[in-house]
Amino acid sequence: MNIPVLFEDNHVLVVEKPVNIPVQEDQSGDADMLTLLKADLKERYQKPGNVFLGLVHRLDRPVGGVMVFAKTSKAASRLSDAIRRGAFERTYLAVVRGKPVHKQAQLENTLLKDHAENKVHVVSSGHGKGKRARLTYEMLAAREALSLLSVQLETGRPHQIRVQLSHAGMPLYGDQKYGFNVNKPGQQIALWAHKLSFEHPTKKDMITVESTPPDTGPWQQFF
Repeated sequence: MNIPVLFEDNHVLVVEKPVNIPVQEDQSGDADMLTLLKADLKERYQKPGNVFLGLVHRLDRPVGGVMVFAKTSKAASRLSDAIRRGAFERTYLAVVRGKPVHKQAQLENTLLKDHAENKVHVVSSGHGKGKRARLTYEMLAAREALSLLSVQLETGRPHQIRVQLSHAGMPLYGDQKYGFNVNKPGQQIALWAHKLSFEHPTKKDMITVESTPPDTGPWQQFF
């Protein structure tokens, strides 16, 4: 499988994740990013034994775009800490149903994940087990019944963009889980990890990597 490498050095590997591939092995048994990239590193560098590759953040299986992995334990520790501190700048592109009331706004909700059904719900701010989630969006363009948004994550909760935009009346195109009443089975979810900026774990330089959505589906109307 061809997984484009966007940036690589001794400590960091940044790739473009294809859609519909899990980031790590799950019960489906399908090929996953960690396994595929470890095999690629082993072959490219002719490494004997096991290859270290650290998973420091995630993308939902149907989502594609920029994703960073750590090639050393030092990088894994420092990048994971940066994620926890909110020092990663993560920008997504999303095609949503409808048009936002405000061209630019911040959404803040309390989210609770139901592990049994693998679905996240918006709950009251006083819920004891809920977690705060915040993002900022800006509408870039509108085409008939669809809008293109740039979304910047300020927290990193499971399904955060999907559930917050749906709760705000703007379900993602193709999202069956949080927009089943307006989307059709088989449609590909239109959410793309567009840009990632972070401090290099050892050199302290700022690394910024971008990826453009594919020329398919609703993306064709905007790119």
